[in-house]
Amino acid sequence: MSITELMVAMTIGLFITLLATGLLASNQAAYLAQDQHVQVQETGRYAMEMLARAIRQAGYKNLAAASSNADIHPHVIGMDASSLKRTTAGMDAAAASTVVNGSDVLALSYSGDEAMFNCAGLAVIPGGKDEEAWSMFFVARDRAGEPELRCKYRSRRGWNADAIARGIESFQVLYGIDVDGNGVADRYLNASDIVALDDAMTLNGENAIARLADRQSRTHWKKVRAVKVSILVRSAHAARDGDAQTTHHLFDTSYQNAGDIGVMIAEQDMPLTERKRIRKVFTQTIQLRNAGASNGI
Repeated sequence: MSITELMVAMTIGLFITLLATGLLASNQAAYLAQDQHVQVQETGRYAMEMLARAIRQAGYKNLAAASSNADIHPHVIGMDASSLKRTTAGMDAAAASTVVNGSDVLALSYSGDEAMFNCAGLAVIPGGKDEEAWSMFFVARDRAGEPELRCKYRSRRGWNADAIARGIESFQVLYGIDVDGNGVADRYLNASDIVALDDAMTLNGENAIARLADRQSRTHWKKVRAVKVSILVRSAHAARDGDAQTTHHLFDTSYQNAGDIGVMIAEQDMPLTERKRIRKVFTQTIQLRNAGASNGI
C-alpha cells in the first residue's frame, strides 16, 4: 500500500472506532439511566409500603395483654424538621442540627403481639402491661453521607434504628384531623400546626400536673384519622444529562406553608455533584385502620 492509501485506511479505521466507542458509551449511559430509574421506583414503592403497613398498625390493641397506658397518649405523633438518635429512648434527644432537607419524624404505637411486626420486620413480643411497641420513621445520613429512611424500634435489648430505604432526600408528613367528630379527616396539618392548636387550648386543672393531664387527654393528636406521607427518592448514581433546574414539590402546589421546610426541594440549591441524579416524588394518604387509633378509644 502507498502512504496515501495507508493514511486513508487509518482515517477510516479511526472514524469507525470513534463511532463504535460513541455507540457503546451511549448504550452504557442509556442502560445506567434505565437501571437507576428502576432502582428509584423500587426504593420508593418499598418505602411507601413499609410506611403504610406501619401506619395501619397504629392503635392496635392486644386485648389479652392490654396496656394500662394505652388510652393516655395518642398513637400517632410526629415532629417537623427533626432527626432521632439510634439508641436513645423513643423521641428523646431529637435534633434539628442533623436533619436532612427538613425531613420529619413519624412515631406510631400499638400493642405487642406475636402476630405483629415492627418497622424493622421483627416480631413484636408482648412486654409488661405498661409497654407498647413503637415504629418511628426519620431520615439520617449514613457514613458515606447518603440519606436514608430509618425505622426506630424498641426490642428487649433496648432501642435501636435500622435503615430501610437508601437515597431518601426528604420525608414529609401531614396529619388528617377530624374537626367535626364524624370520623373523617377534614384538615391536613403538619406536626407544628397540631402542637400550636394544643398550645392554644385553655387547660383545666389546679396545678401544672393536672393541666398537663388535661392537655394529654384533649390533645389534637387524638383527632388524627389519616396520615399523608411523601418522600423524595434519588438514584445512587448520576444518570441524567444536563443540569436541570427542577423544583420537587413533595405535596401538591396547593399546599402553601412557608414554615414547613422540606416540602419543596430545589435542585439548584444542591451540590453540583448531586444535581444529575434521577429523582422522583412518592405520595400516599393512609387511613388509620383501627377504630379510634389516634385517640385510644
